[in-house]
Amino acid sequence: MNDAALIWSYLASQPLLWLSATLFAYWAGDALFRASRRNPLANPVMIAVVLLAILLEGTGTPYKSYFEGAQFVHFMLGPATVCLALPLQGNLRAIRKAALPIMAALFAGSFTAVFSALAIAWSLGADASLLASLAPKSATAPVAIGISEQLGGQPTLTAVLVLLTGMIGAIFVTPMLNALGFTDWRARGFATGVAAHGIGTARAFQMHDTAGVFASIGMGLNAVLTAFLAPLVLQLFL
Repeated sequence: MNDAALIWSYLASQPLLWLSATLFAYWAGDALFRASRRNPLANPVMIAVVLLAILLEGTGTPYKSYFEGAQFVHFMLGPATVCLALPLQGNLRAIRKAALPIMAALFAGSFTAVFSALAIAWSLGADASLLASLAPKSATAPVAIGISEQLGGQPTLTAVLVLLTGMIGAIFVTPMLNALGFTDWRARGFATGVAAHGIGTARAFQMHDTAGVFASIGMGLNAVLTAFLAPLVLQLFL
């Protein structure tokens, strides 16, 4: 074994390597996103995932080894999600005024996200484990993984589905809402948060502060409602 291989073998065993790689990959993705003038197709999370996938494949590193080093980022998802409750507290007056449309939009969005995904997967022959993994894919990751575990799904698969849902939502939300003629930042943000959780919320904040606040509200409320809806809707397909 040559010196370079020995050095890499040593570095790969250190948790700090994969944490640093994760942070650098996102930094590179964000730099490209800014260089593209915030083009939604240059989503920084998507770019980071691609860069990390290339690195892991090129070095022959198992995902388990990577995750053991980068799990601090995963751990921080919980506190970050809790912090998003702050917009709820700061906008209680506005929420109360629009309580009825917010609850109607929340239920419609949450139910559609769960039912449509399960209906499509069931029609294609998905088994019970896959359906359980898919049901909470529009909730934020910490909540979705917990729901998946309780339903008998595969938490790792759920995490991947959550990530894909958020990236697709963040990429297509702006052109789609523009095409549909939605101009109210509250409605745009809330829809984005319900459909595309944290990644969509980050995109909403890039569009407008009001959109970001209501995306946070939509994401938080959808996480709670999905915990109740997912088990009920899943029973329709088992």
